[in-house]
Amino acid sequence: MSIQQQYQTYKNNSVTTASPGELTLMLYNGCLKFIKQATRNIEKDNHEQKNVNIQKAQKIIQELMVTLDPKAEITKEIMPLYDYINNRLMEANINNDRAILEEASGLVTEFRDTWKEVIKLNRQKQYGQGANI
Repeated sequence: MSIQQQYQTYKNNSVTTASPGELTLMLYNGCLKFIKQATRNIEKDNHEQKNVNIQKAQKIIQELMVTLDPKAEITKEIMPLYDYINNRLMEANINNDRAILEEASGLVTEFRDTWKEVIKLNRQKQYGQGANI
């Protein structure tokens, strides 16, 4: 088995065995990865790949929007922020604007870091003080 196949197997296993919280964290990280790639694509005038990567980031944000519990109070606060990020990504795509991508990346990073802390606190509650991610 090649190293690439081993890595792909590892990635597949990490997704299929992840908790819902860890999957959300993976989505945030994936979104950040695609925004970073899109930024590099703009720098290299590769508009086709920039478009592909921004659309991937948008799909992740849209997936996060769909998975919000409409009955939860926090949804009323998070949904407009996700919508804002999605719109900024669209604007960055249209205008080839790295500054807008940086803004979107900053917002997604805040969500990711907050979510990481939530997972950590939940693990500490569940397993004791030594649990980390």
